[in-house]
Amino acid sequence: YTWGVWAIYMVLAVNLSEEQVLKQACPSCDATQICNCSSMDLDFIPAGLTAKITVLNLAHNRIKHIRTQDLQQAVNLRALLLQSNKISSIDKDSFRSLGKLELLDLSNNSLAHLSPAWFGHLFSLQNLHLQGNSYRDLGESSPFSSLRSLSALHLGNPQFSTIRRGNFEGIELLDKLWIDGGNLSQYEPGSLKLIKKINHMIINIRNTSVFSTIVRDLLHSVVWLEVREIKVEIENKSLVENSTLPFRIQKLTFKDASFTDQYISLLIVLLKEITSLQELEVIDCVLEGKGDWDTKEIARGGQSFVERISVINVTIQTFYLFFDMKGMESQINKLKTLTIASSRVFMVPCELAKHFSSLLYLDFHDNLLVNSRLNETICKDAWPSLQTLNLNQNSLKSLKQTADSVARLPKLIHLDISQNNFGVIPDACEWPKTLKHLNLSSTQIPKLTTCIPSTLEVLDVSANNLKEFGLQLPFLRELYLAKNQLKTLPGAAPIPNLVAMSVRRNKLNSFSREEFEGVRVGAVHLSLMECHRSLVVSLICALVFLVILVLVAVGYKYHAVWYLRMTWAWLQAKRKPKRAPAKDICYDAFVSYSENDSDWVENIMVRELEQACPPFRLCLHKRDFVPGKWIVDNIIDSIEKSHKTLFVLSEHFVQSEWCKYELDFSHFRLFDENNDAAILVLLEPIQSKAIPKRFCKLRKIMNTKTYLEWPPEEEQQELFWENLKGALKS
Repeated sequence: YTWGVWAIYMVLAVNLSEEQVLKQACPSCDATQICNCSSMDLDFIPAGLTAKITVLNLAHNRIKHIRTQDLQQAVNLRALLLQSNKISSIDKDSFRSLGKLELLDLSNNSLAHLSPAWFGHLFSLQNLHLQGNSYRDLGESSPFSSLRSLSALHLGNPQFSTIRRGNFEGIELLDKLWIDGGNLSQYEPGSLKLIKKINHMIINIRNTSVFSTIVRDLLHSVVWLEVREIKVEIENKSLVENSTLPFRIQKLTFKDASFTDQYISLLIVLLKEITSLQELEVIDCVLEGKGDWDTKEIARGGQSFVERISVINVTIQTFYLFFDMKGMESQINKLKTLTIASSRVFMVPCELAKHFSSLLYLDFHDNLLVNSRLNETICKDAWPSLQTLNLNQNSLKSLKQTADSVARLPKLIHLDISQNNFGVIPDACEWPKTLKHLNLSSTQIPKLTTCIPSTLEVLDVSANNLKEFGLQLPFLRELYLAKNQLKTLPGAAPIPNLVAMSVRRNKLNSFSREEFEGVRVGAVHLSLMECHRSLVVSLICALVFLVILVLVAVGYKYHAVWYLRMTWAWLQAKRKPKRAPAKDICYDAFVSYSENDSDWVENIMVRELEQACPPFRLCLHKRDFVPGKWIVDNIIDSIEKSHKTLFVLSEHFVQSEWCKYELDFSHFRLFDENNDAAILVLLEPIQSKAIPKRFCKLRKIMNTKTYLEWPPEEEQQELFWENLKGALKS
């Protein structure tokens, strides 16, 4: 007894000391599920991590090694952040207990190789970050073969040079794949074909030969391919060589890339072979040329299938010498969306503009367009189908000339000419008759005149110097007047259909009755929710509360919670093998008993059986259950690891909820096999009416199996023990 007390004391002392170490190393871990230990100059993973922690942030420390025992108790961890340490080695079982982990970040460390053993038990892992280490390849096989839930993978580094066949075996679907392969020089064809679908792939690459091979492998799997840092000349070789239709790739993005005129010409020809390609983006790139493209070769390649093109922040050193792109007409007549932003565009030749026959959306924001060049860009018969035009943040100075130019667009609905310095506004302007949305914000206009078209439904004149608003706009539904100098609200009569108005940051100080005149309240038809929102919400909440209350009462009366918990545990138990291997049997019997019968079990039965010759090994919940483990799991594991299950039946037993669990699990795992693994000991007579109705299994067992009765007479007890020992040995 003294040794037992001493052992318990030592265990408690160790646990307390570990908690103190954890609290000292990382104060935020105290009584919280999120443990933030980042940037604390740690050179080890602190001890004392428990099952309550779901997020552990150890980023930006000096950790070099992860040991098997470091994370053993953190079984409920969902996110583990270890980026920016000095990790160079990881024990193979370090992550073995992290079956619920969803995010693992090991980026920017010193890992010279990747081991499949690290990830072998991370069945729930969705996001894995391995970039910025020092490995040169992914090994001879796949490190990711066990990661069936993986959706995002980021790998690679400046030393990463080789991808082999089989490196991605086991991965079928990825939402995002990012490969830092700036120095990738060896790629075995077919390596990425193992992945059936990739929604978005980013690859940093300089070797265009490798790039071409990768594109061929991705034609049937990737939806959006983003290529970064590619610089050298592309090889004159088909990107769809020996590939069959249909392709999956729909969007291609080039970012931080460098192009020559020759490169552009060849790339346009090769990309037309990818018949599924619908969208092309060029972002933060450099064009080392002046538009001297081989238009004849491009035209011979046939029609382009691309419908959307975005060119954003492209640097052309000699943009003022750029060619007029004559000869490209056949490549643009199917285009529907075109964005050329922050790229020093100052005009589009009239003849070229006439061939954008299908274009619906044109965005030229943040460029160098002036009114004289705009007049040529939007010449007669140019952009015939255009519905939306964005000229925000250019160098337009005359609102009248701007209106005259866009008046040539017969189908224009949306026009944004904000952040141009017009300064003045004429009394009359000519606009497209179809125009409904006009943005004139931040244009320095001091007033509003009848230059504003009466057809508008949405008008934005925010951030100007307006002191009043008196326009007659019968169709206007939205009006934005923020950041002006208004002292009164606009009158209601001139804008009868207005439903939304913004007047923040003005100088309003009074309101007149006329400003609020409009549709009479009696003519407005509002729903019950609109009229009595608070009452309706209150009634709904009360009804929901009442329903929940009734469900709780019914569930309590008919033990619904108990059945739900049992069903869940039973489903988990059913997934396990019916019978544990012989090597896993640790006990002769698992003893199921009520706490009220513990005196007889622990002081009489255990002493008689465990001191017998040979002794029997018994499993008792007080003594042998694993601390910290869910009690249902303890019950299931103990039954599975025991040769027999011994039930000590009494009236206390049938009133114990945990005894019910143990009986049911024993029935699921043992009685279904039609064997004699259950032994019933009747400690006292049990009246049938004392057995609850839901305890039908106990009734069935007592009707079909022979049980031992504990005799109160001492002379009969010896025979009882002999029979019990015989049953345990059978």
